[in-house]
Amino acid sequence: MKKILIIEDDNSIHNVIEELLQTNNYSTYNAYSGTEALLLLEKEKYDLILLDLMLPGINGEEIIKKIKDIPIIVLSAKASINDKVNCLLSGANDYITKPFDGKELLARIEVQLRPKNRHSNLETLKYKDLELLNDNHTLLINNNKTNLTKTEYAILKHLLLNPSQVITKNKLLDLVSMDTEDCDENSLRVHISNIRKKIRDCTKKEYIESIWGIGFKMKE
Repeated sequence: MKKILIIEDDNSIHNVIEELLQTNNYSTYNAYSGTEALLLLEKEKYDLILLDLMLPGINGEEIIKKIKDIPIIVLSAKASINDKVNCLLSGANDYITKPFDGKELLARIEVQLRPKNRHSNLETLKYKDLELLNDNHTLLINNNKTNLTKTEYAILKHLLLNPSQVITKNKLLDLVSMDTEDCDENSLRVHISNIRKKIRDCTKKEYIESIWGIGFKMKE
């Protein structure tokens, strides 16, 4: 059973979330302040964190900066673009504004808890007219062969593993660094531009979408 830490100081909202998760077979743990949350995180490993921003003690923005390797979904009444962008760039995986729909929250939780290596044994990754071959770092576009560099392949692989999800620049750099060291924030833009050109030369279409101020995703 997946363990989810709820960090929320409003008792009524906290109780609604807890009941929703327990009804859907999640194991819930509770923190009502930022300080309490950090103490729990020192003692226990969780699969996911639901985080309010406006907390007594240490606020949610500071907590995001202290957490690594645990997916974070922010649940906040702060609805400005700047708040969303800052949280995502700081390390949050998703951001939902209050009030929220329970079905949407469950869907977003499910996305974050999907095994990250679920495609690791596949020989290819497919998306629309694209087929990324795992064995020789080759991209097939409408069955036309296009060679990618090691870094281009790593970038496109992680975008194709999560085609409907926006991946922040920092998160993408972290993922790519597991495959190659030849990428930083400045070169990332260049590599993505090169990938786009190679795809566009064969399809006359754009496949990679830039989400201003946040990161990238595959275009739907």
